[in-house]
Amino acid sequence: MIRTQVSLGENLYCDAKQEAQRQGISLAELLRRALEAAVGPRKGKDRPWMRYAGSIASGDPDASRSVNAVVYGRTRP
Repeated sequence: MIRTQVSLGENLYCDAKQEAQRQGISLAELLRRALEAAVGPRKGKDRPWMRYAGSIASGDPDASRSVNAVVYGRTRP
C-alpha cells in the first residue's frame, strides 16, 4: 500500500470523520472506498462473468472449440 497525504477543508474533514465513525471504519478506509467508487473498478476486474470460468465441466475435450455451437447454436463464423 502506498502512503499519501491529502489536504481537506475543515468542514469536509469533520464530515468525513463523522461518516467514518458512523460506519465503524477508519477515515483512511472511508477515503479508500470513496476513491475506489470514483475511479471505478481496476483494470481486469471489469469482467464479473469471469468468476464463472471453469465452473462447468462438460466432459467434452473439444468444448473450447465448439463453444459457439453451444452458446449461439451455430459453428464459428
